Amino acid sequence: MAAVAAAAFLLTGGGSGSGGPRALTSDEANRLAITRFRNFEARGRAVTITVPGTAGELTVTGSVDYRGKLGYGVVHGTGRGTSSDGLIQWTATAVFVRPMANAPAHAPASPPRSGWYRRPLRSSGSALDSSLAIALKLGSDRPDNAELLPQNGASWRGRDRVAGHPVDVMTGPSSPDRSGTAGNVRYWIGSDGTMYRVRVRVDSESQPVVIAFDTQKYLPVEPVPGVIPAR
Repeated sequence: MAAVAAAAFLLTGGGSGSGGPRALTSDEANRLAITRFRNFEARGRAVTITVPGTAGELTVTGSVDYRGKLGYGVVHGTGRGTSSDGLIQWTATAVFVRPMANAPAHAPASPPRSGWYRRPLRSSGSALDSSLAIALKLGSDRPDNAELLPQNGASWRGRDRVAGHPVDVMTGPSSPDRSGTAGNVRYWIGSDGTMYRVRVRVDSESQPVVIAFDTQKYLPVEPVPGVIPAR
């Protein structure tokens, strides 16, 4: 959880329920503590990442492999030109893009073997790259410490429904290296700890990034040439 908080910044908005914010109950803290581990247990999740921008939104529709720390999907722009449209694959350090004038609604299960361009994943100044990095950090090979979450500022904000699932809306704790950042990441979490939505705000934009899960069928991520998954 702290790793996500370190990559995200001030967040606004909340759930449709009333009564928050308040301290987490023991059950809520336990569910927040395991929510990233649930993604790792699942191996991967289908995602839709909505990235704000002054020139218009970008939407990445695809899958994240939380074991291999590898994402893959298709990018479409809204309210802007098609210059950013195409296929995308990313790791924690690099982004591979394949521009397409008529990008499909969903990325092909097997990525094309040619036509890719590699660049470093930017650590600042790019809402897209910040969103991609945050999406990868939403999986962890172990649960977080449920006892420390409330002590470090995690809280319950309300109740909501996402794609028919009843959820609790919770905010994450302060990052260990950034005191006062509690609440910078907001999670929509089901009764078993499943993560259904995350909202964060990145430095370069005034509107939050939204990462929605299970928006389409999950497809295992095949690496493009030059990509080595973290196994």
